[in-house]
Amino acid sequence: MSLLGTEAPDFTLERTAGDEVTLSETLESGPTVVLVNRGHWCSFCAEQLQTFDEVAYDLWFNDGVDVLPVVTSELGDLTEMRDRFDLDFQLAADPDGVVADQYSGTEETSHGVTGIAGTYIVDEDGIVQYEQVADHPADRTYGNWTRYFIRKGYKDIFA
Repeated sequence: MSLLGTEAPDFTLERTAGDEVTLSETLESGPTVVLVNRGHWCSFCAEQLQTFDEVAYDLWFNDGVDVLPVVTSELGDLTEMRDRFDLDFQLAADPDGVVADQYSGTEETSHGVTGIAGTYIVDEDGIVQYEQVADHPADRTYGNWTRYFIRKGYKDIFA
């Protein structure tokens, strides 16, 4: 089921900073990029997160955009992942895949329940302007492309 053009499901999750984050609260200051990632063990997820970590401050400072990475792993594993890959932003823990299920979906793997990788750009009104759900674990949208998409008024300049 596609979320494109619909209202993004709201959620509240605990983050590696020890606080909670709620999607609707991040939207009060501008758009939000919601990233659903498979787990702390996923190398493709780590690569994608690093590309968003490189542009997250620029997006926040210049465009009021928050990047909200949701990972289907326990909080302790996410803290280790954040530190191992030297990520500046905080990761939100969705260990049971409840949020992932509302977005890109979940699947049972050898690591347990994991989210299917997905990237969503939610505008300040809470409407999903972009959606990309991975057909393959390595199929990802990266940070720099997202920055262009947002700055061009939610238009794919490469289409």
